[in-house]
Amino acid sequence: MKLAELIMILCFLVQPSPAQKPIPPGVREADKIDAHSQQNLPPPPAAQRTPADTAKLKRDADELASLAASIPSAVNQTTMGMLPKDLDQKLKRIEKLAKQLRSQISR
Repeated sequence: MKLAELIMILCFLVQPSPAQKPIPPGVREADKIDAHSQQNLPPPPAAQRTPADTAKLKRDADELASLAASIPSAVNQTTMGMLPKDLDQKLKRIEKLAKQLRSQISR
């Protein structure tokens, strides 16, 4: 075996493996702080909802879906020159329900 080959083999053996790389200062402390802060987080909002809140969310979502389903036929009527009386009210109700749902879900 040549001396150069021996030196290369020794260098390879002496190099630390990726699992043996030194951990930079502060990383372990950051991991401890991160683990500790996750334990103090409040439960997710869905876990805090009461059954009544969940039922209201479902009712509002169902109403929103039915109102939204009725809009295409009303818009088709407007293209034929007829304006349904309740179209404006339906659109306002859709907007109000969407805002309510968005605020309730993001809590």
